[in-house]
Formats: sequence, structure tokens, C-alpha cells
Amino acid sequence: MSSVQDLFEPISFQRGPQWKNRFMLAPLTNQQSHPNGLLSEDEFRWLTMRAQGGFGLTMTCAAHVAAQGQGFPGQLGIFADDHLAGLTRLAAEIRRHGSVSSVQLHHAGNRSPKDLVGEPLCPSDDPETGARAFTGEEVEGLVESFAAAAVRAERAGFDGVEIHGAHGYVIAQFLSPELNRREDRWGGSVENRARLLFEIIDAIRARTRADFQLGLRLSPERFGLKLAEIREVTQEVLRQGKIDYLDMSLWDVAKEPVEEEFKGRKLASYFSELDRGPVKLGAAGKIMTPAEAAALLAGGYDFAVIGRAAILHHDFPEKARDAAFQPVARPVSPAHLEAEGLSPAFVDYMRNWPGFVEAA
Repeated sequence: MSSVQDLFEPISFQRGPQWKNRFMLAPLTNQQSHPNGLLSEDEFRWLTMRAQGGFGLTMTCAAHVAAQGQGFPGQLGIFADDHLAGLTRLAAEIRRHGSVSSVQLHHAGNRSPKDLVGEPLCPSDDPETGARAFTGEEVEGLVESFAAAAVRAERAGFDGVEIHGAHGYVIAQFLSPELNRREDRWGGSVENRARLLFEIIDAIRARTRADFQLGLRLSPERFGLKLAEIREVTQEVLRQGKIDYLDMSLWDVAKEPVEEEFKGRKLASYFSELDRGPVKLGAAGKIMTPAEAAALLAGGYDFAVIGRAAILHHDFPEKARDAAFQPVARPVSPAHLEAEGLSPAFVDYMRNWPGFVEAA
């Protein structure tokens, strides 16, 4: 059984720096960067406060690797060299506070709003969103966009990147048999539908230094995904050992799967039992207390990915040294969130989460 003290043990990886503890800041959408993707002072303050607050790894929000892959207004960008100055400043400040730094690389695919990107792209034509299918050449360009963004993160001084393969964004769209009806090498069998993911991993590894830390975020449910297929893809990613950590976004680490045939045990257990070799495993999903984070480690995971609790308390890892710590009760006041480093735009975004922010 893991105790809360185990959360403060350092964690080492095949590549890149050790994290000083088992807490990773979840990549959190917040809509507080500039319309052109440049880092804002608000975003700089929010992230550097978390590094200062004791997170072993400070992860940016999803940063889009192509202008056409933007997923929401005010999204951080990493698709152009113009973004380098802000990212370089951010990486240096995260490091100054003793936290490892990572940029999450993202493309929204058919979830890109038309008013932001014009024509969204998808594995196959999607009448529901008005997205059109990527051409084969555009899929190759997508792989290049992820690789070029990773190179930019490296140039900016980040310790690594995380590939966003979760939540129904472009990689998950390729993995989905519902959304991906292609008949070329990126469609059909699960092997073909996963090809984009493996090509991105290979391209980033080929283009970045040997000790650049590479993570991957996956989610095993919703958006047309099948748990059995995601487990199969995950096992192959782990077998190849080209990533350093896997970040499973489970919505709730204590929940059972939605698919009937997999019920009767925790969704988290379907991933902790995989043979992962040297790859480290973490999970996100309603981890609000030190005890819940310790329980995840007791269930076979290596680190805890903290989202809501990190929004409520910039120094959640430090507060977690008290095993009995409970986060502030929700709904919270906008003033509390602003004191914790959220801009007014981020506070407004959090109003979309039922019961999180006091009514205006």
C-alpha cells in the first residue's frame, strides 16, 4: 500500500531529467493566450505559479502545432517561430523553480471551430462538423507539424513534450473506427488507424536530442473509441519503449469502464496491468486529495496527474505533505481563483464546469 510519503519520492525516466516528486500538472485548457498563439502574461503567471507550487512536472495547456488545428480561442501556439520568445521565457522560469517542463502538442482535427480555422480537417469527411478529410499529403504534413513543434519546444529550452492523443482530438479521431473510414494506410485495421500516432512518435524521436523527454496522453473511452483497441495500441506503444511516460486521462480514476463487458473493476486497472518495461505510467481523473493520489500509486501507477486540485491550489503538491489535506470547497469565488493565478478569461472558462465557480 502506498502512503502519501511515496508521492514525494523522485521518479527517473529512460530519457530526460528526474522529477522531484510524483505530481504532474495536467495540461489544462484555459483560453488565456493571445489570438495569434503568443504566450500571454496571464498564461506565464498561471504556469510559473504551479512550478513554484512544487509540481514535479509542469505541463503547458494543449499548444496547437498547426494554425488549422486550433481547438479553442486564446490557445497557446507552437506552430511558428514567432512563438519561440515567449516559450523560451516560460521554460527558463519553470526550470528556475525546480520543476521539469513540457509542452503538450495538440491538433483539434474536426473539433477546430470553423470561425477560428475556416475548414476543419478530419480523418474522413464529417458532415456533422463540416470537416473534410485530410489528403494523404496532408496526413504526412500533420506528422511533420508535430515533429517541428517538438523541435521548437526543444529550442525553447523545454525538457520534453507530450503528444495529445486523447479526448477526441486528431490522433483519437484517427484511432476511432467511427470517425476514421479511410481506405489508405491510415484507415481500416486498428494497426492502420494507429499508424499516425506511431509516425508522430518516430518523427519526434528522430528530430530531437537523445535525452528529450517524450510523453503521450491517451483516453480509452468516448469519441468512438473502443477500450480493447486502445489497450492493444497502448501495449504496442509501451513495447516499443520510445516514449518515457504514458499519461492516461480517465475522467475519474475510480470509475469502471462504460463498456458492459469490461465492468466489474476499475478502468485504471486495465492499463496498470500492461507490461510497460521502463515507461512510467500516470493517470488523471478527479484526484483531489493526497489520499486519492496515494491510492493511484497503490494501484500500480507511478505518478498522479492533477487538474482541478491544481486550479484550486497552485501549491497542491506542497499542501499534500499533510495527508489529511482537503481542497477548498466548491463553488469558489472568482477572487480565490484570481489569487491562485487564474486570469479573468480563465475564471470565465471555469464557469463551464458545473458547480466550480460561484455564480456571478
